[in-house]
Amino acid sequence: MRPGRTLAALADRTTGMVMPGMSPDRKPYALIGIALGYFMVLLDMTVLSVAEPDLSRSLGGSVAGLQWAVTGYTVAFGALLLSAGAAADRFGAHRLFRGGVAVFGAGSLLCAAAPGLWTLVVLRGVLGAAAAACVPSSMALITRLYPEPARRARAVSVWAAVSGAALAAGPIAGGLLVGLAGWRAVFLVNVPIAALTLALVSGSAVHCPAAPDRRVDRTGQALACAALALGTDALIALGGRHWAHTACSFGAAIATGGLFAARERRSTSPVLAGAVLRAPGMAAMLLAGAAVGFALTGALFVLPLLLQQRLGYSAVGTGLAFLPMTLPTAFNPLLTGRLVARTGPRGPVLAGLCLLTAGAAAMGATVWAGAPYAFLAAGLAAAGFGVSFALPALTTAVITLAPEGTAGSAGGLFNAVRQLGATMGVAVLGAFATVAPHRGGGRADHGVGGALLLAAAVCAVCATVASAGRRRSPQPAAPRPLTPARERQP
Repeated sequence: MRPGRTLAALADRTTGMVMPGMSPDRKPYALIGIALGYFMVLLDMTVLSVAEPDLSRSLGGSVAGLQWAVTGYTVAFGALLLSAGAAADRFGAHRLFRGGVAVFGAGSLLCAAAPGLWTLVVLRGVLGAAAAACVPSSMALITRLYPEPARRARAVSVWAAVSGAALAAGPIAGGLLVGLAGWRAVFLVNVPIAALTLALVSGSAVHCPAAPDRRVDRTGQALACAALALGTDALIALGGRHWAHTACSFGAAIATGGLFAARERRSTSPVLAGAVLRAPGMAAMLLAGAAVGFALTGALFVLPLLLQQRLGYSAVGTGLAFLPMTLPTAFNPLLTGRLVARTGPRGPVLAGLCLLTAGAAAMGATVWAGAPYAFLAAGLAAAGFGVSFALPALTTAVITLAPEGTAGSAGGLFNAVRQLGATMGVAVLGAFATVAPHRGGGRADHGVGGALLLAAAVCAVCATVASAGRRRSPQPAAPRPLTPARERQP
């Protein structure tokens, strides 16, 4: 049996429901295509991690330049996600999804040909914008495909399992590609994935009605992008001990953030979905999503630098070293989806945060003490299971808690917060790993160990908040089936 048919059969057996007007044979392929789009988006975050040293040798630049090569993607991705849900409603989720996938494939070709580091940073921003078009539109498409709550949760688990495989494949694929053809090859892998995704979601069957009256505040969105970029620049400059640069960027970020807040108060179509933010229990779930992105992406940034530059691992060896963390994300979301369908999302969210806290703490202590790899592998495995428990459950929780008719906006906001956490993870943990050894006179691995312990502390705080929210609020009721007409309301 061909792999595509195997995945389609898995999707069909797991969800067991056909979209009205869609043939039984077509529906599972559409779900796999939607999941592959998210797979590609996540792959581009993880595949670059093991290519950092080769990228630095090829194009030059400092740790700050490498941070921007990563955060150029996540800044654009996270900030534009704030309006991408509304854009999916306005133009039709299927149009935005297909357009984002097409731009992502073309932009990846340009990244592979980038002549310099800062050209690559700009192109990574383009990829981030394309990724922002894909993610909330994919959630809106899944919601329309599966309006019944239990089957929707199972569909999200398939989506998370296929896309979660990107975390498993990313470091290994990146290591192999860098070893064979250098860092440029890690971008070329996106081109066939984009082509396959477009083929799977083509045709009139995958369709969401547009809502032309839904507005997007372009000025507010631009201010949000600028505030996030300036704040990230301040943190990266802090890591390089450029104090004047840090002060200027930080001051500009505060000023831009103030302008954004003022614009939001006056806007008739605010960037931040107020109804979603005010939903009971939503703040705790969003904070948890940011913590997962902070710890995961920060660890994927600082650990390869340590493993390759200080401990002498090859690119392939670094990818293999991450297997204990990445493998659980490929299979555990299916189990999590079934668990969420039976018990609700809050328990798996809390369990995932606790595992991520323990894993990050174990990794930090191992790196700080210079203990053998087996101890690091145990921490990586705990973190991997934590991520694979938390993310599918958080996705379902956000959709469940969102007010009726705001699925696209809720999905966009949740993923924006996740990318904000990822951006802060790279900027803060990268700065901590760089500054700490200089300040304390210690070794570079002490800085990386301290950065991972900081990630553990962040996850512990968010786990406490999620636990407190669980005690204060009742378990959320199962979401109501969303009809196409009601779902598209602003």
